[in-house]
Amino acid sequence: MTEPGDLTTDQRSEHPSIARFRAALAAQGGTGEIRVLPDSVHTAALAAEALGCEVGAIANSLLFDSEGSPVLILTSGAHRVDTAQVAARTGPLKRAKPEFVKAHTGQVIGGVSPIAHPSPVPTWIDTALRGYPVLWAAAGHPAAVFSTTFDELVTLTGAQEIEVN
Repeated sequence: MTEPGDLTTDQRSEHPSIARFRAALAAQGGTGEIRVLPDSVHTAALAAEALGCEVGAIANSLLFDSEGSPVLILTSGAHRVDTAQVAARTGPLKRAKPEFVKAHTGQVIGGVSPIAHPSPVPTWIDTALRGYPVLWAAAGHPAAVFSTTFDELVTLTGAQEIEVN
């Protein structure tokens, strides 16, 4: 018989970055379901196909370098970030190098979650994500995602709303 707080066999054998994400999600009161997809999904379109949802319901976590400081943009999988437009509100943005992403999130590109970073990261959220009742975002590993809502994602991250394109 399992007791509350006991880990399932799957949880004991899951990747450490997913376990860290799971703990952070629970600590912040997140209610989403974590799914580990059979294969790593490298695009929003592949993730949407695997989850059976619209590509726009995929909340991509894109970390940018703003003069040495991290900025996280949560954008709909249906959009590309217009960095010039967004930079007018966030400050200068350039594509972050993999080592910058790892240092500021503790996660690798393709698996960056909106939460569970070593330190808080200023976060902005694409207003288009509000149009989907269920969103899916990375859960700390390229093959892991979790379900959430727009309002929960704002609460979890403290994100400010922004139009990204």
